[in-house]
Amino acid sequence: MIKIRFGPAGLGPVKEAIKNLENYHKLGLRACEIAFTYQVYIGEKDAEIIGKKAKELDIELSIHAPYYVNLNSIEKQKREATKNRIIDCCRIGNALKAGLVVFHPGYYGKKSKEESYEIIKKGIIEIKDEIRKNKWDINIAPETMGKINVFGSIDEISRLVKETDCSFCIDFAHVLAREKKVDFEKINKLFPQKKWHVHFSGIIYNEKGERNHRKTKIEEWKELLKNLPKEKDITIINESPNMVEDSVEGLKIYERL
Repeated sequence: MIKIRFGPAGLGPVKEAIKNLENYHKLGLRACEIAFTYQVYIGEKDAEIIGKKAKELDIELSIHAPYYVNLNSIEKQKREATKNRIIDCCRIGNALKAGLVVFHPGYYGKKSKEESYEIIKKGIIEIKDEIRKNKWDINIAPETMGKINVFGSIDEISRLVKETDCSFCIDFAHVLAREKKVDFEKINKLFPQKKWHVHFSGIIYNEKGERNHRKTKIEEWKELLKNLPKEKDITIINESPNMVEDSVEGLKIYERL
């Protein structure tokens, strides 16, 4: 039996967080990814309160780090700023008792794929060293990316997991946009881990990859759910413009399968 938690990619403002968590729980959702899209907007005290409520409601929390990060920037100052932003997310994530901080690793730029890999790997190791130093109970999860000029193929993310012991986020919409197909068998071999953190939604893409997310279609949910591996603990975060509605729809389809 597949064990899946569904939830949206957003919690809303701090003053509405508890109410939103309670609403998610009533809808049957058991996951939520807090989107620090532009900044870390929750302080430690509020994070502790929100985390306690999420635990009471059996809602698994994760964090998405700010979008404007790049561990492969040609400028050292920007690489350091990226690490600091992710570390700040880890600090708040620890207070929230969140399991993961998901982040976009970086751009290739003018560097080769292998050079980019080594630079990003170094940044991840340094962030994980900071997590250990602070004794935070959290891990970081580079995400599979949807544009061909961006670091984050399924092979690159799998290799990072093996070589740094970081976690991972498989975005199936991004995989489709990047590869033009989803090879579920290959993904299952690349990620043998018991627990998967997944992003999923409808997506619009072209030859260069991802353009934007859209509402998730029923047949897309069915295709994903029938192909997910058995005997794994899976969390599916929906990133469509209708993320709560789509998450509930995915849950209902799952319960009927």
